[in-house]
Amino acid sequence: QVQLVESGGGLVQPGGSLRLSCVASGVIFSIYPWGWYRQAPGQERELVARVSSGGTTRYADSVKGRFTISRDNAKMTVYLQMNSLNPEDTGVYYCNEGNSGFGSWGQGTQVTVSL
Repeated sequence: QVQLVESGGGLVQPGGSLRLSCVASGVIFSIYPWGWYRQAPGQERELVARVSSGGTTRYADSVKGRFTISRDNAKMTVYLQMNSLNPEDTGVYYCNEGNSGFGSWGQGTQVTVSL
């Protein structure tokens, strides 16, 4: 059974940076695309960044140029470097398989951007 553990969130001021990490287990990590999903308060969960098994990245327009997704297959870990954060980036961030996600989700990590 796949397990996903996200970490690295917190409270940051506008313009600040955070680096999120997600460790996966119970899955053949290297063969899948991976994604970071964001659920803002009162909104549906959305995919904001995706990295293919070959390393190709794709971003939602709202984060393009500010966020960078990367993966380390040896560590079964996917990262999200977030720069120039703004209040609209506030939400719970989850990692999961990069197409539609596996059936189970981790607990996520809360990111709050506020003065």
